[in-house]
Amino acid sequence: MSHDDHLIESEITSESVFQGVLLNVRKDRVRLPDGKESVREYILHPGAVVVLAFLPNGNLLFERQFRYPLRQVFLELPAGKIDAGEALIDTAKRELREETGYVADTWEHLGVMHPCIGYSDERIEIFLARDLHVAGTQELDHNEFLELIEMSPEAARQAVFDGRITDAKTIAALFWLSRE
Repeated sequence: MSHDDHLIESEITSESVFQGVLLNVRKDRVRLPDGKESVREYILHPGAVVVLAFLPNGNLLFERQFRYPLRQVFLELPAGKIDAGEALIDTAKRELREETGYVADTWEHLGVMHPCIGYSDERIEIFLARDLHVAGTQELDHNEFLELIEMSPEAARQAVFDGRITDAKTIAALFWLSRE
């Protein structure tokens, strides 16, 4: 018997409520640890990466991008969805190149974060990229519009504290810099 058994819920039934281009919404009936039943609604997500991309001058590469659900422009680190069958490092390299036009010679996988554990299985893999150099121009998706800016790690931390950076993946990734 595991020390977590008194917390575990088990699936009784599961149904797809909505299947979109990116997201799949599910509704499950579950058995609770006390034997009673309940319903859990949640989103299946393919996962994503976020990249702490250090420019040669020591600044980090950021993007300003409009995010439709909140109808505002956000300041965030380069990031993107993991394609089916794609290795995590390949996703990180692809997203950095496509969104910024940069490639990096040195890569490190730092960890993973789960941005919304109450209603999604999404995971975001955190990467550090160093020794950046321009490989060409941005190769944005047809529906993607963003501008690049750079900030020092100290300025980025301050932007979190003063509310200019509120994106969870960016905040979590910046936290990893404290171990450096």
